[in-house]
Amino acid sequence: MKALTNVDLFKTPLVLKITAFILIFITFFYLGRHWSSNGYQQLIFFSSAPQKSVAVSPNFNKSFNITALIAQTQSQTSPLQPPPMTTDQSSLFDMNRTFGILDSDGRMRNEFEVGEFDPEVLENWGNETGVESGEKDVSIRVKRFELCPESMREYIPCLDNVEAIKRLNSTERGEKYERHCPEEGKGLNCLVPQPKGYRQPIPWPRSRDEVWYSNVPHTRLVEDKGGQNWISKVKDKFKFPGGGTQFIHGADQYLDQINKMVPDIAFGSHTRVVLDVGCGVGSFGAYLLSRNVLTMSIAPKDVHENQIQFALERGVPAMIAAFATHRLLFPSQAFEVIHCSRCRINWTRDDGILLLEVNRMLRAGGYFAWAAQPVYKHEQILEEQWEEMLNLTTRLCWTLVKKEGYIAIWKKPFNNSCYLSREAGIKPPLCDPNDDPDNVWYVDLKACITRIPEDGYGANVAKWPDRLHTAPDRLQSIQMDADMSRKELFKAESKYWSEIIASYVRAWHWKKFKLRNVLDMRASFGGFAAALIDQGFDCWVLNVVPVSGPNTLPVIYDRGLLGVMHDWCEPFDTYPRTYDLLHAAGLFSIERKRCNISTIMLEMDRILRPGGRAYIRDSLNVMDELQETAKAMGWHVALHDTSEGPHASYRILICDKQLLHR
Repeated sequence: MKALTNVDLFKTPLVLKITAFILIFITFFYLGRHWSSNGYQQLIFFSSAPQKSVAVSPNFNKSFNITALIAQTQSQTSPLQPPPMTTDQSSLFDMNRTFGILDSDGRMRNEFEVGEFDPEVLENWGNETGVESGEKDVSIRVKRFELCPESMREYIPCLDNVEAIKRLNSTERGEKYERHCPEEGKGLNCLVPQPKGYRQPIPWPRSRDEVWYSNVPHTRLVEDKGGQNWISKVKDKFKFPGGGTQFIHGADQYLDQINKMVPDIAFGSHTRVVLDVGCGVGSFGAYLLSRNVLTMSIAPKDVHENQIQFALERGVPAMIAAFATHRLLFPSQAFEVIHCSRCRINWTRDDGILLLEVNRMLRAGGYFAWAAQPVYKHEQILEEQWEEMLNLTTRLCWTLVKKEGYIAIWKKPFNNSCYLSREAGIKPPLCDPNDDPDNVWYVDLKACITRIPEDGYGANVAKWPDRLHTAPDRLQSIQMDADMSRKELFKAESKYWSEIIASYVRAWHWKKFKLRNVLDMRASFGGFAAALIDQGFDCWVLNVVPVSGPNTLPVIYDRGLLGVMHDWCEPFDTYPRTYDLLHAAGLFSIERKRCNISTIMLEMDRILRPGGRAYIRDSLNVMDELQETAKAMGWHVALHDTSEGPHASYRILICDKQLLHR
């Protein structure tokens, strides 16, 4: 018999079968090893751990999210998913895939409202050891936070730092009303309690005229200002007749008078964003809301220390701020009108440095309305103050448009021509061309006139409501890294949020939410706030631009929205229990490089109302710590997938703040 050659050997059926079996075995071995190391899909064929007998599946004692598998059967008809974005916006808030709550029979239902709580059912809050979470080698352990003492129920960390205020060299320029934050390691480490008898806030628009006494239990303003029609107490409520020191007959009549004096002000059309300085309880801004005007009401925490708290409880946009030694946290050319009615500010001191700050924030062609005794009284000292004011405003190139009764109204120029034509040596001078008028975080006031951009940026804004969706000129001046044009980025963000909020309205019945005071903690161009307006929500949004990112505040104001600069590694300048909804998209994955997550979360708890809700969309690598910190604060939490599915790198954490007691 002729010997087989090497080629013939490999053609025999037996050898071919053996070879095929070996290849199949190697293939399954490789797949088993590869899939077993994946956190989402695992086969049970192999275990990397040495076993004496039977290998245990790596899936043992683990749970898996099967939402995506269920959703596949509904993907063709489900109305819950927002339309896909054509641009990758990894930092934006996506639609939640699962929703609803379980009723007493264990069935899923979606008829629920945000912001409700039963004041008779309080969560018992003791000092327990803590909670722990984690997988594999990662473990997050957060000790339960204690309730702060009752004396801290209205604590504002950077404004109530008594020790820092005592160390100030001088307080004659209002330094004690500015930010003096606690030193590192001495910040808030407990949960600020609510007042005894705290109740669910009265909803807007009723809250414009009345709030619960138990929510802001302070009567000093009633005693001091009751005769000026600011506020009164009737049984268990505070009532707000709508008056003020200079408009005791009501804000509506006062606003009509201003409109008649200068028709070009045109509230709700030409004028959309207003600053009210020394606002009292916010009645000026409260009544402008019905005229499609957003007013930022500001006042210091002074002898009338609860005036801003009353404004916020009423549902009026407000913030604690003082004209002292630093720039206010608003951009240049932010407001069409700045109003001061008996605001007790000496505008002419220090070469007019405070009025120069007004000039910085006032839009080119905007108006300054001053209602004060020097306008209409003829006492010698008051007449001297009026002459000083006239002299200063003339050197600022402001035009006195109208003086009638107790109101005087000036207009700011549209360009720099008047400034450049002044005689040499006249003060105040123009600011240095390199000065950035939008740089406001801990920046000293400057005794110089802010230059108006030569290209007209900031002055040429569309009328309301067109300006909400018009890409403003100042969009081009934003310093940011972008792979696409700024206008395309602006449009993409607006479209994205519009689709997301529309989906929430359809699927989650957001119109039932009792939203009034909303804070967007990382606002970008303000797309989230614009989408809420488009959907007809009767709420206002304060858009926060973190110092860790590009300064988009000029764009936000040019759209007709409100915003402020802030560093989330420090406390916010507002009272406890201010907001109904806190929205944070992509915030923590950025700020965790600069400060502790718990620092920001405790501040969120301080400013969120009991019964309020926080929406946090962020990367997976911060979700464990966020969840456990929220639980340690007594929040009820639910983690959801984004529209990208369970394998996406982002999740949505929805948190409900509970009413706690000791």
